[in-house]
Amino acid sequence: MTAGAPRPKVGAVVLTMNDRPEEFPRAMASLLAQQGVDLDVVVVGNGCRPAQVPAGVRTVELPENVGIPEGRNVGAAAVTDDRDYLFFFDNDAVLSSTDALARLAAELDRDARIAYVQPRITDPDNGVTQRRWVPRLRASDPARPGTVTVMAEGVVLIRRSAFQAAGGWPGHFFLFHEGIDLAWRLWNRGYTGRYLPAVTVHHPATNPARHATFYRLNARNRVWLARRNLPRVLIPLNLTTWLALTLWRFRDRAALRASLSGLREGLRGGHGTRAPMSWRTVAELTRSGRPPVV
Repeated sequence: MTAGAPRPKVGAVVLTMNDRPEEFPRAMASLLAQQGVDLDVVVVGNGCRPAQVPAGVRTVELPENVGIPEGRNVGAAAVTDDRDYLFFFDNDAVLSSTDALARLAAELDRDARIAYVQPRITDPDNGVTQRRWVPRLRASDPARPGTVTVMAEGVVLIRRSAFQAAGGWPGHFFLFHEGIDLAWRLWNRGYTGRYLPAVTVHHPATNPARHATFYRLNARNRVWLARRNLPRVLIPLNLTTWLALTLWRFRDRAALRASLSGLREGLRGGHGTRAPMSWRTVAELTRSGRPPVV
């Protein structure tokens, strides 16, 4: 950002269930310490009244847990209307520098075709970046920047106009794969994504399978993702590839049964409005390293 230029206007959305009494204050402190941006922060209590909220930070209290993507939609709607960018931030993450948000926003300022930018996420104890945090298929070098076709939705900065035009997060997903769904819809509107590993965020490397419903929701949403977004001819190819990989990887029979239950649930319906991407988008995603069949 050049001297005298207006500061980027960022609306930050943080979800809480009051279940991280040690991590949440650290996350909020690192967020409120950001410099070089005009920051508006909204904390959403997902089924609770938010606790430990710093003075001056606005809150939204939801009477029940509506899931992560819908909770983030609620927070995005509560951000003041003048915000250019939306920053979605997990309540156990920590921004490692006070200029992290400004640097991410500068990347969006640089190119109007970029809809979202993601920093590199590292474990605070060992510095390791998990495979699932690198938004591309070839993830052996997490320090390599570039164009990406998906996102790690827990720490990402998104152009607000693009987010709204794409319809926001798929709230009915409740948990898992909502970042791929939104990224595909952004790409289908002519946008791209950017991975900026020079900006780092610390986040504990917890296992998503710790959630009791992980395998069912992961499978169900994978089906919904395909049925909502892919040309019809690609849907069976996408799901067959996923199912083959699932059968090859799994050794836990209970996990496999839960996954197959989610698969059946997804096939029965509930995926929401179908808006298949164009073949041009399929080609763009493929050229950018992640064909929408894997």
